[in-house]
Amino acid sequence: MHFAHPHFLWTLLILIPLIAWYVLKQRNLHATMALSSAQAFARLPRSWKQYLRHVLFILRLAALACLIVVMARPQERDSWRTTSTEGTDIVLALDVSSSMMARDFSPDRFNAAKEVAAKFIAGRESDNIGIVVFAGESLTGVPMTVDRAQLLQYLQNLSMNVLEDGTAIGDGIATALNRLKEGKAKSKSIILLTDGSNNTGVVAPVTASEVAKELGVKIYTIGIGTNGTAPYPTRTMSGRIEFQPQPVVIDEATLRTIADSTGGKYFRATGNRVLEEVFTEIDALEKTQMDVRHFSHTEDNYMMWAWLAFAFFVIELALRYTVLRSIP
Repeated sequence: MHFAHPHFLWTLLILIPLIAWYVLKQRNLHATMALSSAQAFARLPRSWKQYLRHVLFILRLAALACLIVVMARPQERDSWRTTSTEGTDIVLALDVSSSMMARDFSPDRFNAAKEVAAKFIAGRESDNIGIVVFAGESLTGVPMTVDRAQLLQYLQNLSMNVLEDGTAIGDGIATALNRLKEGKAKSKSIILLTDGSNNTGVVAPVTASEVAKELGVKIYTIGIGTNGTAPYPTRTMSGRIEFQPQPVVIDEATLRTIADSTGGKYFRATGNRVLEEVFTEIDALEKTQMDVRHFSHTEDNYMMWAWLAFAFFVIELALRYTVLRSIP
């Protein structure tokens, strides 16, 4: 049995001073009469009513105790079950090169990617997640953590131009692998999002994918960019940024090779809606082995105690004014 308000049970301690008060009261309850000797009454038998009159006090205490239990709200749980879950380790590797400012997404590729990634992270409650950003070099934004607030705050505050410009896909994968290699989860994966082809960096993308394969890390690659041309940012002679239509060039062959060799999958996101669908599919593919399911049906069970309190009170009144009635 469980109680919704167990602190009310402390009120049962009030029964102790009530019992003490009753005992002290009984000592001075009987009237006295002066006699030369009480020896003649010493062997007279005591009436059963003399013993039964204490039952009145016991019944009243029992009624009070039952009322206190009712206030504590006793409850019964029909059934409950808890299943443990094993989370996965995921690193989100996000391209932050200047081309991510292209406006073929709304409002642009960079902010669209941040928004969808935030929704993905918020839904992965049992996973250990890290964030890596890369452009001409790579950087760990957030180490592996289960703190969703920290991850989401970092994404919210993340801006462009935090790294030297360029697209070092291999370095981004290598940094993500460094975050994952010490993890203890059975399932480890990298979600790599980029809008270009590798043009700088120390580690070649294919080499990095071979290391990932040896470590048992799956890589899901996402090429972000519409088909044809897109308005890319260009800096004018005066230093002002303007958007000019340019061909969208994504090294899909390399991204597909990286994904296939590690047991992952390649996706092409050509718009906001498609990008959301890509992350939804990855979310389904990287589900934990067991979902945590709790079932507990709780029902109040105080009526028995309420009826007992009522019964004790009625019996006490009936005895007090009938069989055990006292004459003043």
